[in-house]
Amino acid sequence: MKHFPIFMALEGRRVVVSGGGEAALAKLRLLLKTEANLTVVASDPAPEIVTWAAEGRLTLIARAMEAGDAVCARLFYAANEDDAEDARVADLANREGALVNIVDNLEDSQFITPAMVDRDPVVVAIGTEGAAPVLARAIKKDIEERLSPRLGLMARIGKAFRTKAEALPFGVKRREFWAEYYAKDIATSEDAETTLDALLDKHLSAHAKEGRVELVGAGPGDPELLTLKARKALDEADVVIYDRLVAPEILELARREAIMLSAGKEGFGPSVTQDAINEMIVSHARNGSHVVRLKSGDPTVFGRLDEEIEACEASGVAWSIVPGITSASAAVAALGQSFTKRGRNSGVRFITGHDTKGFADHDWKTLARAGEVAAIYMGKKSARFIQGRLLMHGADALTQVTVIENASRPDQRILATTLGELEPTLTQANLTGPALVFLGLAPRAALNAAQQHELETAI
Repeated sequence: MKHFPIFMALEGRRVVVSGGGEAALAKLRLLLKTEANLTVVASDPAPEIVTWAAEGRLTLIARAMEAGDAVCARLFYAANEDDAEDARVADLANREGALVNIVDNLEDSQFITPAMVDRDPVVVAIGTEGAAPVLARAIKKDIEERLSPRLGLMARIGKAFRTKAEALPFGVKRREFWAEYYAKDIATSEDAETTLDALLDKHLSAHAKEGRVELVGAGPGDPELLTLKARKALDEADVVIYDRLVAPEILELARREAIMLSAGKEGFGPSVTQDAINEMIVSHARNGSHVVRLKSGDPTVFGRLDEEIEACEASGVAWSIVPGITSASAAVAALGQSFTKRGRNSGVRFITGHDTKGFADHDWKTLARAGEVAAIYMGKKSARFIQGRLLMHGADALTQVTVIENASRPDQRILATTLGELEPTLTQANLTGPALVFLGLAPRAALNAAQQHELETAI
């Protein structure tokens, strides 16, 4: 992010525009909606600017800009539609301490003006850092259609009611009051005032809301694979306790006021203990918070879900599960394969490379049989152990093995190898992200190439 979005107070502040043509008019139509003291410096101002000056809406200096014209200005727009003149006046304004925008010159501007959806006092600003103004306008159009024209009215009345609403305790109860108010479609100011009084009485008389826990699957990493129910949970959560493998893009979807707590675990590495995680979950829920326990993939697959549920039940805390797309499903989709196929295998095993005691033991004899398919979670550091056990129990060294790193994410990587070459292939690949190991599956492209080779050899 090269431009940090802020809303600047302009009431009573000086804003200067240099220029009197179409570029200046476009900026002035927007600035006239503010409560700034506007000054236009232009030797040949458009008729509209002259009219606005006559109406007292701005001050017009009918000449080219000179030193001193931007003194005490908070913002300055160079809008002369002439590169040399814009550079000259921008230099003057810079020296006089104003933040400068040169119209259609992103590189030399100190700030940019976003596309805006105006439901005063509700304002939505849309910026693309100058990269895609047409896209910004398309987004603006979409938001304009979605937001009720009465939204500004509701916000103004809500602002006037804030003092009364302070009778509710700060935090969850007050936020629920405002959420219920703004969820309504109020037609008139009388309706809004009546609704607010009734809502306040309702929330003041309501008993304190008990905390609850949602055990939510964050999916494999792609935010678009997050379920609607998970997205809603993040939007409503007071506290989010998240795993190390949850993608940063998904954490960004949480409510800005939510408390974000990392509960990272790493195989054979630094970890927050499960007891400490249980305590975090329960203590925040007991304090009346809506807690989202956010787990990578699906919480029901190798997520220690039962231990956290048992901690909630032992403390009398309400809980629910929001399933997610498990990483193996996203990874196998990336291969263009399915887990089962007629004539190949009628079952698939989900196994883990290690557990609380170290490397996990499994039915290696069964897994070593031809045609078996397994999705191995947490298999990077245990790869050599798994490779050795399978080969010891008779597995074919040419058994197809595929490793998928960062499944579904932009930096996804797929390594196709064989059981005999699993190590040193993994070590040489220097994987740094979460990875799944598929035993008995190859990417579709590699599989098709192998089948074609067999056909050619037979011929």
